[in-house]
Amino acid sequence: MLASKLGKPRMTGLVAKASREDLLTLNALLEAGAVRPVIDRSYELSEAPEAFRYLSEEHVGDKLVLTV
Repeated sequence: MLASKLGKPRMTGLVAKASREDLLTLNALLEAGAVRPVIDRSYELSEAPEAFRYLSEEHVGDKLVLTV
């Protein structure tokens, strides 16, 4: 599904079979710069409560990452 935010096309959801071929295709797209993940903020696992607080209080336009 593609959506626009401020005129910039963005991929908002991608469902694919978990296969080697799909992962190789995705890897090729990432390496070519055709797909770019958008991350708002990154948190360490120990900062999970803060991350969830941010999600509930802010309007997160992109994704948050918890590093394990």
